[in-house]
Amino acid sequence: MSGDDQGARVVAAARAWIGTPYRHQGARKGVGCDCLGLVRGVWAEIMGREAERPGAYAPDWAERGCSDRLIEAALRHCGPAIPLAMAGAGDIILFRWRDGVSAKHAGILSDADHFIHAYEAAGVIESALVPSWRRRIAVVHRFPNPA
Repeated sequence: MSGDDQGARVVAAARAWIGTPYRHQGARKGVGCDCLGLVRGVWAEIMGREAERPGAYAPDWAERGCSDRLIEAALRHCGPAIPLAMAGAGDIILFRWRDGVSAKHAGILSDADHFIHAYEAAGVIESALVPSWRRRIAVVHRFPNPA
């Protein structure tokens, strides 16, 4: 499958989650999810299997922990990060609120200037990748092709 086809499939799957309410640790389309649950749900649809379960985590886990759990999981499942300049539709983006803290938020690029994510105040939405979001991107990962 070409990268463009894969990216289009990922974006279509992510857009199907728009309107899902925000629920901490949730991962069910139409019922509730957080940003990680959205990525896990899209992963399961695209890859045909569930990714690892993250285990329980508090809303402030990134501020209290010393490991970069999201980035470590992305490396295990997607391989090395890709440069932001090569990012395209369907890629996973992980955000770090400030230097020295773990990446805490995840989304899926829908095009060069928009991304889909679960946001506590709004549920799953498609947002503009404005400078305040763009400067917080920690890494970009591409979904591998399904086996």
